[in-house]
Amino acid sequence: MTEFNRRVIAEFRANRGQVGAWGTNLVLIHHRGVKTGLARINPAMSLREGDAWMVVGSAMGAPRDPAWVGNLRAAPDTTIEAVVDDRIEIVPVHASELDGIERAIAFQRFVNVAPAFEAYQARAGRLMPVIRFTRAAPASRA
Repeated sequence: MTEFNRRVIAEFRANRGQVGAWGTNLVLIHHRGVKTGLARINPAMSLREGDAWMVVGSAMGAPRDPAWVGNLRAAPDTTIEAVVDDRIEIVPVHASELDGIERAIAFQRFVNVAPAFEAYQARAGRLMPVIRFTRAAPASRA
């Protein structure tokens, strides 16, 4: 984990999800490395969509998807830490990748909120994935 991510995660947890210019629009994505099997956490800007959260795998316009995207493609059932009702909640979620018009509309929402996403997309040389985290249904009791 980078020092930058460590600082962002610490600030997120210390300030009830409030982090600098992102406000409370961050989520902490929990995932497991496909190759290593190690537990990982990555912060990402998110936008709410009802009871779901969307994130962009931008890597700030890097030519490859961030590793967490591949990890979620391999194991889409995970958890995120998100601000819910003014407190941090660990939310069980299912990650799904948007495509077509649904992806285009969601990506434009990100550009409207944070225009840097448009520059990241132009620089990336790849279609940056948009991931929707949908709250998982509570486990039924047997």
